[in-house]
Amino acid sequence: MPADTNPYGDIFGGWLLSQMDSAAGTVAALHSKGRAVTIAVDGMTFHRAVKIGDVISVYAEVVSSGRSSMKIDVAAWSRKRASQDTYRVTHATFTFVAIDEDGRPRPLTHGAN
Repeated sequence: MPADTNPYGDIFGGWLLSQMDSAAGTVAALHSKGRAVTIAVDGMTFHRAVKIGDVISVYAEVVSSGRSSMKIDVAAWSRKRASQDTYRVTHATFTFVAIDEDGRPRPLTHGAN
């Protein structure tokens, strides 16, 4: 939407980061079987601008996990509305920690995906 763009019609990077965090959070909740929170974002690189009207797809997968933390690779791809051509526009690694009802780290149930 226009409110999410700069004067040149490019989508703000923060908006795209938010979409990526949401995708990673969904994967983290599934993997941890509960609440998980973002604690870090590493290696965010923007490869191409996203324009108003582009269709964005975000893909996320757990690449490693520890006692309570998970590293999730997230990539965002775009395509023009009337095109089949897709382009990776950004990629980052998000780190999440599973937490309990009191907001303290809790152990993961390993083997869950």
